[in-house]
Amino acid sequence: KKDIPVANFIVHEIHCSRNIEVCRHCSELIPKSEMKNHIESEHVQVTCKCRMKMEKYLLKDHEASACPLRPAACQYCDIQLASNKLQDHEVYCGARTERCGGCGRNVMMKDLKEHPQVCG
Repeated sequence: KKDIPVANFIVHEIHCSRNIEVCRHCSELIPKSEMKNHIESEHVQVTCKCRMKMEKYLLKDHEASACPLRPAACQYCDIQLASNKLQDHEVYCGARTERCGGCGRNVMMKDLKEHPQVCG
């Protein structure tokens, strides 16, 4: 799967066919001597803290971007919550009010960014 000089092609192809395998799970090229270890370390089934099952090599990306229990910060108060709780928290938290130092009105947290444009 790489460009090889024509002069070396036959020797290279023989070497690869003897020593390299394509993983049936991820299509990676793996030395035959390491295939068992590769499958056991990367393709074994694991369970995330959210109880979803997946191959081990997928776990890190799942935990970072898809797991409903991954930590996420509220845009209004910066508290860390589980991602699946964030939306309900932000509805509540965004409805809290703070007094504007300019006009003295109570402004909801969700409107604070736009408030200076309308503050009298």
